[in-house]
Amino acid sequence: MSVTSPLLSQFKSLTISTPFLHGPSSLSRLSTSSSSITSQKPSPPAFLPPIRAMRSMQGRVVCSTNDKTVSVEVTRLAPHPKYKRRVRKKKKYQAHDPLNQFQVGDYVQLEKSRPISKTKTFVAVPVPPRNQPKVKEEENQELGLPLESLQTS
Repeated sequence: MSVTSPLLSQFKSLTISTPFLHGPSSLSRLSTSSSSITSQKPSPPAFLPPIRAMRSMQGRVVCSTNDKTVSVEVTRLAPHPKYKRRVRKKKKYQAHDPLNQFQVGDYVQLEKSRPISKTKTFVAVPVPPRNQPKVKEEENQELGLPLESLQTS
C-alpha cells in the first residue's frame, strides 16, 4: 500500500479535458459517482433574445360569407424536405373583420391579437394594392406656370 499512495497523490493532481465533458476536470472528480457529473446542467448564456412568433402575415380573402369573419389563405415558400426546392405551402386562417369591409379576392394583412373566438386570433387590416397605375398630373400644374400654347393674348 505504501507504493500506491504516492502514485494516487501524483494522479490526483492531473487534469483531463475531453470533448465529452464540460470543461477540464480532475481525476478526483472522475473517481466520485457519475451522478454528480450528470446532475450538473450547463448554465444558459447570460442574454437570450426572446423567441417571438409570427406577428403578421399577408394573404388573400377566400370566403367572406360569415358575419364579421373572413377566411384568409396565406401562401408561403418552404423548402421541400427531400428535394430542397422551394414549394408553395398554403394555409387558411380565420380573421376578424368588424366592419364587413372585405370581399373575396382582397389582399389583407393579418395582425396577431388576443383570441376573439375558438379559431380567430387575427384581425384583418387592409393592404394597399401593389400594382396600381399612378395618376398622371398635368405638366403645367407641376411647374406652376401656364404653357404658352394655353395663354390667350
